[in-house]
Amino acid sequence: MNTDEQTGLVLDFFSPHFKEQAFSLYRDLRQQGAVHPVQLSADIPAWLVTRYDAALAALKDSRFIKDPRTLPEVEDFWLDETDLFSEHMLASDPPDHTRLRNLVHKAFTPRMIEEMEGRIREIANDLLDKLASSPNGRAELIDAYAFPLPILVISEMLGIPTEDRQRFRNWSTTLLAATNRPEKWEEIQPTMVEFQEYLGDLFEKRRSHPADDLISGLVHVEEEGNKLTSRELYSMVFLLIVAGHETTVNLIGNGILTLLQTPNQLALLRESPERIGSALEEILRYTSPVEMATNRWAAEEVSFFGQTIPKGGLVIVALGSANRDGNQFPQPDRFDITRQPNRHLAFGLGIHYCLGAPLARMEGKIAIPTLLDRFPNLALDFKGESLPWRQDFLMRGLTELPVRL
Repeated sequence: MNTDEQTGLVLDFFSPHFKEQAFSLYRDLRQQGAVHPVQLSADIPAWLVTRYDAALAALKDSRFIKDPRTLPEVEDFWLDETDLFSEHMLASDPPDHTRLRNLVHKAFTPRMIEEMEGRIREIANDLLDKLASSPNGRAELIDAYAFPLPILVISEMLGIPTEDRQRFRNWSTTLLAATNRPEKWEEIQPTMVEFQEYLGDLFEKRRSHPADDLISGLVHVEEEGNKLTSRELYSMVFLLIVAGHETTVNLIGNGILTLLQTPNQLALLRESPERIGSALEEILRYTSPVEMATNRWAAEEVSFFGQTIPKGGLVIVALGSANRDGNQFPQPDRFDITRQPNRHLAFGLGIHYCLGAPLARMEGKIAIPTLLDRFPNLALDFKGESLPWRQDFLMRGLTELPVRL
Protein backbone atom coordinates (compact mmCIF):
# COMPACT_ATOMS: atom_id res chain seq x y z
CA MET A 1 0.00 0.00 0.00
CA ASN A 2 1.21 3.52 -0.75
CA THR A 3 -0.31 6.96 -0.94
CA ASP A 4 -0.61 9.31 -3.89
CA GLU A 5 -1.25 12.91 -2.86
CA GLN A 6 -3.71 13.39 -5.73
CA THR A 7 -5.66 10.13 -5.59
CA GLY A 8 -5.22 8.73 -2.09
CA LEU A 9 -4.33 5.14 -1.28
CA VAL A 10 -3.08 2.82 -3.98
CA LEU A 11 -4.21 -0.70 -3.06
CA ASP A 12 -3.11 -3.86 -4.82
CA PHE A 13 -6.03 -6.13 -3.99
CA PHE A 14 -4.50 -8.81 -6.22
CA SER A 15 -1.13 -8.98 -4.49
CA PRO A 16 -0.25 -12.47 -3.18
CA HIS A 17 0.11 -10.89 0.27
CA PHE A 18 -3.00 -8.69 0.36
CA LYS A 19 -5.25 -11.23 2.10
CA GLU A 20 -2.66 -11.81 4.82
CA GLN A 21 -2.48 -8.09 5.56
CA ALA A 22 -6.09 -7.16 4.89
CA PHE A 23 -7.49 -7.10 8.42
CA SER A 24 -4.63 -5.02 9.84
CA LEU A 25 -4.92 -2.67 6.85
CA TYR A 26 -8.66 -2.31 7.41
CA ARG A 27 -8.06 -1.58 11.09
CA ASP A 28 -5.67 1.24 10.20
CA LEU A 29 -8.11 2.65 7.65
CA ARG A 30 -11.04 2.58 10.09
CA GLN A 31 -8.99 4.61 12.54
CA GLN A 32 -8.49 7.27 9.86
CA GLY A 33 -12.06 7.45 8.63
CA ALA A 34 -15.11 5.64 7.31
CA VAL A 35 -14.59 6.17 3.57
CA HIS A 36 -11.32 6.41 1.64
CA PRO A 37 -10.43 7.45 -1.94
CA VAL A 38 -8.32 4.63 -3.37
CA GLN A 39 -6.79 3.45 -6.63
CA LEU A 40 -7.46 -0.07 -7.89
CA SER A 41 -5.60 -1.90 -10.63
CA ALA A 42 -5.25 -0.10 -13.97
CA ASP A 43 -5.41 3.25 -12.10
CA ILE A 44 -9.12 2.92 -11.39
CA PRO A 45 -10.36 5.46 -8.80
CA ALA A 46 -12.82 4.24 -6.18
CA TRP A 47 -14.12 4.98 -2.69
CA LEU A 48 -13.59 2.21 -0.14
CA VAL A 49 -16.07 2.00 2.75
CA THR A 50 -14.44 0.46 5.84
CA ARG A 51 -16.53 1.23 8.96
CA TYR A 52 -19.66 -0.67 9.95
CA ASP A 53 -21.99 2.33 10.18
CA ALA A 54 -20.89 3.63 6.79
CA ALA A 55 -21.19 0.15 5.24
CA LEU A 56 -24.69 -0.18 6.68
CA ALA A 57 -25.64 3.18 5.18
CA ALA A 58 -24.01 2.50 1.79
CA LEU A 59 -25.71 -0.88 1.34
CA LYS A 60 -29.12 0.76 1.87
CA ASP A 61 -28.52 4.09 0.09
CA SER A 62 -30.50 4.29 -3.17
CA ARG A 63 -28.08 6.94 -4.47
CA PHE A 64 -25.51 4.14 -4.88
CA ILE A 65 -26.74 2.11 -7.84
CA LYS A 66 -25.70 -1.25 -9.29
CA ASP A 67 -26.27 -0.62 -13.03
CA PRO A 68 -23.91 2.10 -14.34
CA ARG A 69 -25.28 2.14 -17.89
CA THR A 70 -27.39 5.20 -17.11
CA LEU A 71 -24.34 7.22 -16.06
CA PRO A 72 -22.28 8.86 -18.86
CA GLU A 73 -19.58 9.64 -16.27
CA VAL A 74 -18.73 5.96 -15.87
CA GLU A 75 -15.79 4.66 -17.90
CA ASP A 76 -16.82 2.54 -20.89
CA PHE A 77 -14.87 -0.51 -19.72
CA TRP A 78 -17.28 -0.98 -16.80
CA LEU A 79 -20.18 -1.15 -19.24
CA ASP A 80 -18.53 -3.98 -21.14
CA GLU A 81 -17.71 -6.11 -18.09
CA THR A 82 -18.97 -9.68 -18.59
CA ASP A 83 -21.71 -8.12 -20.77
CA LEU A 84 -24.05 -11.11 -21.27
CA PHE A 85 -23.64 -12.19 -17.64
CA SER A 86 -24.37 -8.82 -16.03
CA GLU A 87 -28.19 -8.64 -16.19
CA HIS A 88 -28.95 -10.27 -12.87
CA MET A 89 -30.23 -9.03 -9.51
CA LEU A 90 -26.83 -7.94 -8.19
CA ALA A 91 -26.26 -5.74 -11.25
CA SER A 92 -29.69 -4.10 -11.42
CA ASP A 93 -31.76 -1.46 -9.65
CA PRO A 94 -35.52 -1.05 -9.09
CA PRO A 95 -37.81 -1.59 -10.88
CA ASP A 96 -35.79 -4.19 -12.84
CA HIS A 97 -34.28 -5.56 -9.64
CA THR A 98 -37.71 -6.02 -8.06
CA ARG A 99 -39.03 -7.85 -11.14
CA LEU A 100 -35.95 -10.11 -11.38
CA ARG A 101 -35.90 -10.95 -7.69
CA ASN A 102 -39.60 -11.81 -7.69
CA LEU A 103 -39.19 -14.08 -10.70
CA VAL A 104 -36.16 -15.87 -9.28
CA HIS A 105 -37.74 -16.16 -5.83
CA LYS A 106 -40.71 -17.85 -7.45
CA ALA A 107 -38.39 -20.57 -8.78
CA PHE A 108 -35.80 -20.61 -5.95
CA THR A 109 -38.26 -21.21 -3.14
CA PRO A 110 -37.65 -21.71 0.61
CA ARG A 111 -39.35 -25.10 0.26
CA MET A 112 -36.83 -26.15 -2.39
CA ILE A 113 -34.01 -25.25 0.01
CA GLU A 114 -35.61 -27.06 2.95
CA GLU A 115 -36.08 -30.19 0.86
CA MET A 116 -32.33 -30.31 0.22
CA GLU A 117 -31.38 -30.84 3.90
CA GLY A 118 -31.39 -34.62 3.78
CA ARG A 119 -29.51 -34.66 0.48
CA ILE A 120 -26.86 -32.26 1.85
CA ARG A 121 -26.25 -34.64 4.77
CA GLU A 122 -25.97 -37.55 2.37
CA ILE A 123 -23.46 -35.69 0.18
CA ALA A 124 -21.39 -34.67 3.21
CA ASN A 125 -21.21 -38.24 4.52
CA ASP A 126 -20.35 -39.65 1.08
CA LEU A 127 -17.48 -37.19 0.73
CA LEU A 128 -16.22 -37.96 4.24
CA ASP A 129 -16.34 -41.70 3.52
CA LYS A 130 -13.90 -41.06 0.67
CA LEU A 131 -11.83 -38.75 2.85
CA ALA A 132 -11.47 -41.44 5.51
CA SER A 133 -9.49 -43.58 3.09
CA SER A 134 -6.92 -40.83 2.38
CA PRO A 135 -3.36 -42.20 2.34
CA ASN A 136 -1.13 -41.47 5.35
CA GLY A 137 -4.06 -39.94 7.23
CA ARG A 138 -3.63 -36.67 5.36
CA ALA A 139 -6.03 -34.81 3.09
CA GLU A 140 -6.64 -31.50 1.33
CA LEU A 141 -10.06 -30.28 2.45
CA ILE A 142 -10.88 -27.71 -0.22
CA ASP A 143 -10.75 -30.11 -3.17
CA ALA A 144 -11.98 -33.10 -1.19
CA TYR A 145 -14.82 -31.52 0.79
CA ALA A 146 -15.37 -27.74 0.87
CA PHE A 147 -15.68 -27.43 -2.93
CA PRO A 148 -17.52 -30.61 -3.99
CA LEU A 149 -20.25 -30.33 -1.35
CA PRO A 150 -21.78 -26.99 -2.43
CA ILE A 151 -21.13 -27.53 -6.15
CA LEU A 152 -22.94 -30.88 -5.98
CA VAL A 153 -25.82 -29.24 -4.11
CA ILE A 154 -26.27 -26.31 -6.50
CA SER A 155 -25.71 -28.57 -9.53
CA GLU A 156 -28.51 -30.88 -8.40
CA MET A 157 -30.80 -27.95 -7.64
CA LEU A 158 -30.15 -26.38 -11.04
CA GLY A 159 -30.22 -29.67 -12.93
CA ILE A 160 -26.59 -29.56 -14.11
CA PRO A 161 -24.94 -32.96 -14.70
CA THR A 162 -22.57 -33.66 -11.82
CA GLU A 163 -19.81 -34.68 -14.21
CA ASP A 164 -19.65 -31.05 -15.36
CA ARG A 165 -19.01 -29.58 -11.90
CA GLN A 166 -15.27 -29.20 -12.42
CA ARG A 167 -15.93 -27.22 -15.59
CA PHE A 168 -18.16 -24.87 -13.60
CA ARG A 169 -15.46 -24.43 -11.00
CA ASN A 170 -12.97 -23.46 -13.70
CA TRP A 171 -15.43 -21.07 -15.32
CA SER A 172 -16.41 -19.30 -12.10
CA THR A 173 -12.80 -19.10 -10.85
CA THR A 174 -11.71 -17.53 -14.13
CA LEU A 175 -14.53 -15.00 -14.16
CA LEU A 176 -14.14 -14.01 -10.50
CA ALA A 177 -10.39 -13.58 -10.91
CA ALA A 178 -11.11 -10.88 -13.51
CA THR A 179 -13.51 -8.91 -11.30
CA ASN A 180 -12.49 -5.23 -11.21
CA ARG A 181 -9.54 -5.99 -13.51
CA PRO A 182 -10.40 -4.51 -16.94
CA GLU A 183 -6.98 -5.53 -18.26
CA LYS A 184 -8.06 -9.18 -17.86
CA TRP A 185 -11.44 -9.01 -19.58
CA GLU A 186 -10.24 -9.57 -23.12
CA GLU A 187 -8.14 -12.48 -21.87
CA ILE A 188 -11.17 -14.30 -20.44
CA GLN A 189 -13.44 -13.92 -23.49
CA PRO A 190 -12.86 -17.52 -24.70
CA THR A 191 -14.01 -18.75 -21.27
CA MET A 192 -17.11 -16.56 -21.49
CA VAL A 193 -17.99 -17.93 -24.92
CA GLU A 194 -17.52 -21.54 -23.79
CA PHE A 195 -19.69 -20.94 -20.72
CA GLN A 196 -22.37 -19.22 -22.81
CA GLU A 197 -22.52 -22.06 -25.33
CA TYR A 198 -22.83 -24.66 -22.59
CA LEU A 199 -25.71 -22.81 -20.92
CA GLY A 200 -27.45 -22.17 -24.25
CA ASP A 201 -27.55 -25.89 -24.99
CA LEU A 202 -28.83 -26.64 -21.49
CA PHE A 203 -31.60 -24.03 -21.76
CA GLU A 204 -32.81 -25.48 -25.05
CA LYS A 205 -33.02 -28.95 -23.51
CA ARG A 206 -35.07 -27.62 -20.59
CA ARG A 207 -37.42 -25.67 -22.86
CA SER A 208 -38.34 -28.78 -24.79
CA HIS A 209 -38.05 -31.24 -21.92
CA PRO A 210 -38.69 -29.52 -18.56
CA ALA A 211 -37.43 -31.30 -15.45
CA ASP A 212 -37.97 -30.85 -11.73
CA ASP A 213 -35.02 -28.47 -11.34
CA LEU A 214 -34.25 -24.79 -10.93
CA ILE A 215 -33.14 -24.14 -14.53
CA SER A 216 -36.46 -25.53 -15.79
CA GLY A 217 -38.21 -23.28 -13.31
CA LEU A 218 -36.29 -20.22 -14.48
CA VAL A 219 -36.82 -21.02 -18.16
CA HIS A 220 -40.57 -21.27 -17.67
CA VAL A 221 -41.18 -18.91 -14.73
CA GLU A 222 -43.72 -16.15 -15.30
CA GLU A 223 -45.46 -13.61 -13.09
CA GLU A 224 -48.11 -11.17 -14.27
CA GLY A 225 -46.94 -11.66 -17.85
CA ASN A 226 -43.27 -11.10 -17.01
CA LYS A 227 -40.63 -13.68 -17.94
CA LEU A 228 -36.85 -13.66 -17.90
CA THR A 229 -35.35 -12.47 -21.18
CA SER A 230 -32.68 -14.64 -22.77
CA ARG A 231 -29.89 -12.36 -21.47
CA GLU A 232 -31.42 -12.29 -17.99
CA LEU A 233 -31.64 -16.07 -17.97
CA TYR A 234 -27.92 -16.41 -18.75
CA SER A 235 -27.09 -13.85 -16.08
CA MET A 236 -29.31 -15.33 -13.39
CA VAL A 237 -28.04 -18.88 -13.86
CA PHE A 238 -24.46 -17.58 -13.85
CA LEU A 239 -25.16 -15.73 -10.59
CA LEU A 240 -26.80 -18.76 -8.96
CA ILE A 241 -23.93 -21.06 -9.96
CA VAL A 242 -21.20 -18.71 -8.73
CA ALA A 243 -22.98 -17.41 -5.63
CA GLY A 244 -24.42 -20.86 -4.97
CA HIS A 245 -21.07 -22.51 -4.42
CA GLU A 246 -18.16 -20.03 -4.25
CA THR A 247 -19.33 -18.39 -1.03
CA THR A 248 -20.03 -21.73 0.67
CA VAL A 249 -16.64 -23.15 -0.32
CA ASN A 250 -15.10 -20.22 1.54
CA LEU A 251 -17.52 -20.49 4.45
CA ILE A 252 -16.61 -24.14 5.05
CA GLY A 253 -12.87 -23.75 4.38
CA ASN A 254 -12.44 -20.56 6.41
CA GLY A 255 -14.61 -21.95 9.20
CA ILE A 256 -12.58 -25.14 9.60
CA LEU A 257 -9.32 -23.17 9.42
CA THR A 258 -10.45 -20.73 12.11
CA LEU A 259 -11.77 -23.43 14.44
CA LEU A 260 -8.52 -25.39 14.17
CA GLN A 261 -6.55 -22.20 14.86
CA THR A 262 -8.59 -21.47 18.03
CA PRO A 263 -8.59 -24.73 20.02
CA ASN A 264 -10.60 -23.31 22.93
CA GLN A 265 -13.49 -22.42 20.61
CA LEU A 266 -13.26 -25.75 18.82
CA ALA A 267 -13.41 -27.54 22.18
CA LEU A 268 -16.43 -25.46 23.18
CA LEU A 269 -18.23 -26.39 19.96
CA ARG A 270 -17.41 -30.08 20.42
CA GLU A 271 -18.72 -29.94 24.00
CA SER A 272 -21.84 -28.01 23.00
CA PRO A 273 -22.76 -28.91 19.39
CA GLU A 274 -26.02 -27.01 19.80
CA ARG A 275 -23.91 -23.85 19.48
CA ILE A 276 -23.37 -24.48 15.77
CA GLY A 277 -25.84 -21.73 14.85
CA SER A 278 -24.01 -18.99 16.72
CA ALA A 279 -20.66 -20.51 15.72
CA LEU A 280 -21.61 -20.25 12.05
CA GLU A 281 -22.63 -16.60 12.44
CA GLU A 282 -19.26 -15.87 14.05
CA ILE A 283 -17.45 -17.64 11.21
CA LEU A 284 -19.37 -15.46 8.76
CA ARG A 285 -18.42 -12.32 10.68
CA TYR A 286 -14.83 -13.19 11.50
CA THR A 287 -13.75 -14.64 8.14
CA SER A 288 -16.16 -12.80 5.76
CA PRO A 289 -16.27 -15.33 2.87
CA VAL A 290 -17.41 -12.45 0.64
CA GLU A 291 -14.83 -9.79 1.48
CA MET A 292 -16.13 -7.01 -0.79
CA ALA A 293 -19.69 -6.24 -1.79
CA THR A 294 -20.23 -6.07 -5.53
CA ASN A 295 -19.70 -2.68 -7.18
CA ARG A 296 -21.90 0.34 -6.72
CA TRP A 297 -21.77 3.73 -8.46
CA ALA A 298 -22.91 7.16 -7.25
CA ALA A 299 -25.97 8.18 -9.27
CA GLU A 300 -25.31 11.80 -8.28
CA GLU A 301 -22.69 13.73 -6.37
CA VAL A 302 -22.95 12.38 -2.82
CA SER A 303 -21.62 13.79 0.43
CA PHE A 304 -20.98 10.65 2.44
CA PHE A 305 -19.21 10.33 5.82
CA GLY A 306 -16.87 13.25 5.18
CA GLN A 307 -16.12 12.43 1.53
CA THR A 308 -17.56 13.94 -1.63
CA ILE A 309 -18.13 11.14 -4.10
CA PRO A 310 -18.65 12.47 -7.64
CA LYS A 311 -21.44 11.31 -9.92
CA GLY A 312 -20.32 8.03 -11.49
CA GLY A 313 -17.84 7.36 -8.68
CA LEU A 314 -17.19 3.67 -7.94
CA VAL A 315 -18.11 2.71 -4.36
CA ILE A 316 -16.77 -0.50 -2.80
CA VAL A 317 -18.06 -1.70 0.57
CA ALA A 318 -15.46 -3.76 2.41
CA LEU A 319 -17.67 -6.25 4.26
CA GLY A 320 -14.57 -7.85 5.77
CA SER A 321 -13.62 -4.54 7.36
CA ALA A 322 -17.14 -3.65 8.56
CA ASN A 323 -17.40 -7.05 10.24
CA ARG A 324 -14.25 -6.29 12.29
CA ASP A 325 -15.29 -2.80 13.40
CA GLY A 326 -14.78 -2.43 17.16
CA ASN A 327 -17.53 0.18 17.38
CA GLN A 328 -20.02 -2.55 16.49
CA PHE A 329 -18.32 -5.72 17.76
CA PRO A 330 -16.47 -5.74 21.12
CA GLN A 331 -13.02 -7.33 20.74
CA PRO A 332 -13.60 -7.64 16.98
CA ASP A 333 -10.41 -9.60 16.29
CA ARG A 334 -11.37 -12.28 18.81
CA PHE A 335 -13.14 -15.36 17.45
CA ASP A 336 -16.00 -16.09 19.87
CA ILE A 337 -18.66 -18.63 18.92
CA THR A 338 -20.91 -17.37 21.76
CA ARG A 339 -20.94 -13.78 20.46
CA GLN A 340 -24.31 -12.11 20.92
CA PRO A 341 -25.60 -9.99 19.32
CA ASN A 342 -23.85 -10.60 16.01
CA ARG A 343 -25.34 -8.35 13.34
CA HIS A 344 -22.67 -9.00 10.73
CA LEU A 345 -22.96 -7.98 7.09
CA ALA A 346 -21.60 -11.16 5.54
CA PHE A 347 -24.68 -11.56 3.32
CA GLY A 348 -25.05 -7.86 2.58
CA LEU A 349 -28.12 -5.83 3.49
CA GLY A 350 -31.10 -4.10 1.97
CA ILE A 351 -32.69 -5.03 -1.34
CA HIS A 352 -29.54 -6.89 -2.47
CA TYR A 353 -29.39 -9.12 0.61
CA CYS A 354 -28.21 -12.57 -0.49
CA LEU A 355 -31.15 -14.67 -1.69
CA GLY A 356 -29.14 -17.84 -1.06
CA ALA A 357 -28.27 -17.06 2.58
CA PRO A 358 -30.60 -19.79 3.96
CA LEU A 359 -28.95 -22.40 1.70
CA ALA A 360 -25.43 -21.32 2.68
CA ARG A 361 -26.33 -21.43 6.37
CA MET A 362 -27.86 -24.90 6.01
CA GLU A 363 -24.79 -26.22 4.19
CA GLY A 364 -22.45 -24.74 6.80
CA LYS A 365 -24.47 -26.10 9.73
CA ILE A 366 -24.29 -29.57 8.21
CA ALA A 367 -20.80 -29.61 6.67
CA ILE A 368 -18.75 -28.35 9.61
CA PRO A 369 -20.20 -30.44 12.48
CA THR A 370 -20.31 -33.56 10.29
CA LEU A 371 -16.60 -33.19 9.53
CA LEU A 372 -15.69 -32.53 13.17
CA ASP A 373 -17.73 -35.51 14.38
CA ARG A 374 -16.15 -37.86 11.87
CA PHE A 375 -12.57 -36.78 12.62
CA PRO A 376 -12.12 -35.91 16.32
CA ASN A 377 -8.34 -35.55 15.89
CA LEU A 378 -8.50 -33.21 12.90
CA ALA A 379 -5.51 -30.85 12.76
CA LEU A 380 -3.90 -28.41 10.34
CA ASP A 381 -1.04 -29.72 8.22
CA PHE A 382 0.50 -26.53 6.83
CA LYS A 383 4.26 -26.53 6.25
CA GLY A 384 4.75 -22.94 5.10
CA GLU A 385 4.35 -19.76 7.12
CA SER A 386 1.87 -18.17 4.71
CA LEU A 387 -1.65 -19.43 4.12
CA PRO A 388 -2.57 -20.06 0.46
CA TRP A 389 -5.23 -17.38 0.00
CA ARG A 390 -6.92 -16.96 -3.36
CA GLN A 391 -5.95 -13.76 -5.19
CA ASP A 392 -9.57 -12.75 -5.60
CA PHE A 393 -11.13 -9.31 -5.25
CA LEU A 394 -14.61 -10.24 -4.05
CA MET A 395 -13.99 -13.45 -2.14
CA ARG A 396 -11.86 -14.45 0.82
CA GLY A 397 -10.97 -18.13 0.59
CA LEU A 398 -8.16 -20.64 0.57
CA THR A 399 -6.83 -22.42 -2.50
CA GLU A 400 -6.05 -25.43 -0.29
CA LEU A 401 -6.46 -26.60 3.31
CA PRO A 402 -4.10 -29.49 4.15
CA VAL A 403 -5.08 -31.41 7.29
CA ARG A 404 -4.19 -34.50 9.29
CA LEU A 405 -7.18 -36.70 9.94
